[in-house]
Amino acid sequence: MSEPHDCGHHHAHSTDNIKLAFFLNLGFALLELVGGMMTNSMAIMSDALHDFGDSLMLGSAWYLENVSERKRDPQFPYGYKRFSLLSALLNSVMLLLGSLFIIIHALPRLWHPETINVQGMLALAVFGVAVNLVAMLRLRQGHSHNEQVISLHFLEDVLGWVAVLVVGVVMLFVDVPILDPLLSIGIAAYIASNALKNLWATARIFLQAIPRSVQPDELVQGLRQQFPECLEIHDVRLWTMDGNEHILSLHLVVADASSTAQISALKQQVREYLQQQQIAHVTMEVEYRSEHCQFVTS
Repeated sequence: MSEPHDCGHHHAHSTDNIKLAFFLNLGFALLELVGGMMTNSMAIMSDALHDFGDSLMLGSAWYLENVSERKRDPQFPYGYKRFSLLSALLNSVMLLLGSLFIIIHALPRLWHPETINVQGMLALAVFGVAVNLVAMLRLRQGHSHNEQVISLHFLEDVLGWVAVLVVGVVMLFVDVPILDPLLSIGIAAYIASNALKNLWATARIFLQAIPRSVQPDELVQGLRQQFPECLEIHDVRLWTMDGNEHILSLHLVVADASSTAQISALKQQVREYLQQQQIAHVTMEVEYRSEHCQFVTS
């Protein structure tokens, strides 16, 4: 994770990536629609419909990514970061539904293969691979969970057009139309498995699970080594807003003789140390050793 002063840059980079992906996808969907009419290919027309759906998804992701940058207010005291996650959640579900749609429509073609306009498919496949590959690689460079999920949409399209390209090349020499549905089913299954992983990763964040990149036990051990004046550390709660911005609350126990100045300095030093450990927001409660805390578990 970057230092706090880079967050604005990463957000701008994220929205720029999603905006580029939106216009690339929408433009290519329009091209597919025209190409499908010219080649009389229902496969291309179906994919055009799929890409128009992706464009709607990208438009919502672009909007929600911008919303996620809003500052906190009385309604959302932690800000709007999770609106970006909402988009990631919806996109994962759409990926699963899209994969299911592809499998359902590809299965009948195993028994009743359809004739493919090879020349038209090859031309569109080359262009399709190039356009979707640019969008996918751009999104893969992003830092947000939303960008990573959206990149799966474009991975699906890249693999789909590669499959069409391979089928087209093979069918220039051999008439084996069953290859098209076989590859479609394999690609859809691969995308669905990745979508499930991302869906679970997004759900973990919504359920306030501990982020995988940071371990509370290691944080506590580091604090104890760095700050021996902390006699005890307990009630440690760690979660993440959006996969990038982590939040921590904890109780620090100090000696009864500790002065206000010493406690103030300790809190500042602990906060600076935790920021270096990828913790963006820290809430600390300092207790004297003689105090009783209801959250002590040992």
